[in-house]
Amino acid sequence: MHTESIPIIKSALYVVATPIGNLNDMTPRAIAALKGADVIAAEDTRVTGQLLKHFNISTPMVSLREHNEHSMAEKLVARMLAGETIAQVSDAGTPAVSDPGALLAAAAHAAGCKIIPVPGASALTTALSASGFVSPHALFYGFLPPKTKQRCDALAELKEQSFICVFYEAPHRIVDCLADMAAVFGPEREAVLCREITKTFETIRRLPLGELAAWVASDSNQERGESVVVVNAAPKAEKADGADYDKILLPLIAELPLKQAVALAVSISGAPKNALYERALELKNSAKGKEPSA
Repeated sequence: MHTESIPIIKSALYVVATPIGNLNDMTPRAIAALKGADVIAAEDTRVTGQLLKHFNISTPMVSLREHNEHSMAEKLVARMLAGETIAQVSDAGTPAVSDPGALLAAAAHAAGCKIIPVPGASALTTALSASGFVSPHALFYGFLPPKTKQRCDALAELKEQSFICVFYEAPHRIVDCLADMAAVFGPEREAVLCREITKTFETIRRLPLGELAAWVASDSNQERGESVVVVNAAPKAEKADGADYDKILLPLIAELPLKQAVALAVSISGAPKNALYERALELKNSAKGKEPSA
């Protein structure tokens, strides 16, 4: 399709996905949006300038970065209200996905401006598609805290979740990040490292976290370029049947208050408290039902 045949709407914000490495992933619609806009809001005008040069796009740019997004959003919304079309891009991939962009979109919504997403490359969906994990649910976490203590605390909250977790990580933290994941999630939990996606030295490696952490630590090349780490969902815990613990519960509830009996049964058996409490109630009520009436 010729880009000239793709109409561009005035007074609108085009949120344009750009390649994350391979320029052949640029879509005709993305090219048309960048050519047809009155101005391009770019995370880094130097990076976007190389992209525009490759596709012979001469649209002027303004810088919209994390530090100026509030003030620049107001100016760009005013331009849209005056009839101009704005195209927004990040350095690579889809704007607002661990990149600037959300504040401009929010301001455009508040002003009643039309927002038009132009889908394309995303490290998130690309890594998920290559992971081979079959859970129907996934959580995109983005970047973890840079320090070990806070990173491990964040991971601990996700350890038992029954969905895939997707993380972005910087080159200089990937070794420590994988080591912490192996420590918190367990070395046997499977994960996929997707590094330099779509680029010349693309790496996609699926291993248990312990092996993956060791492999990356042994190869300094794996510390080059941005990485996406996809961690498989936690295995489903077997649901405990409270009736399996009747031999423990019966003598305890006969001698102790219910709450104390359950606490002791949990300590002895290691079974989930809720399951034992429900079963203890059933046994207690059943015993009451069998008591002879006065």
